[in-house]
Amino acid sequence: MRCTALILILGGAYTYAHVPLGFWLQDLFGFARNPYDRIGHFAQGFVPAIIAREILLRRSPLVPGKWLFFLVCCVCLAISAVYEFLEWWSAVILGEGAKEFLGTQGDEWDTQWDMFLALIGAITAQLSFARLHDRQLAALRGG
Repeated sequence: MRCTALILILGGAYTYAHVPLGFWLQDLFGFARNPYDRIGHFAQGFVPAIIAREILLRRSPLVPGKWLFFLVCCVCLAISAVYEFLEWWSAVILGEGAKEFLGTQGDEWDTQWDMFLALIGAITAQLSFARLHDRQLAALRGG
């Protein structure tokens, strides 16, 4: 959670399209645009994935497996979609002033990329931490 907060604070301080770390990555990898907001959207899927997984395991009849994996991805995509709605509504309210807030940098596919990266974040978190998470929950239950 702290990581996501730091990503948001840094993005808010500079605006996402002007974060120095993004320019460094842009130069290093030869990207056409500052990719900093992409990091934030990856984290937007990565961070809530294990939280959603734990809630579903503790509060539903789901067990570790394909359905749990799928539903955690769905939860993370829903969170991402809500954020994209907030961006859209702010663009409608702010008009021209929304360009800096949104950080689309002229990318007509920005919304789709944002949601795709949230999905990749959710998948990465689950593939990386599901077994550890299962062991921790088993230890918590006493076996």
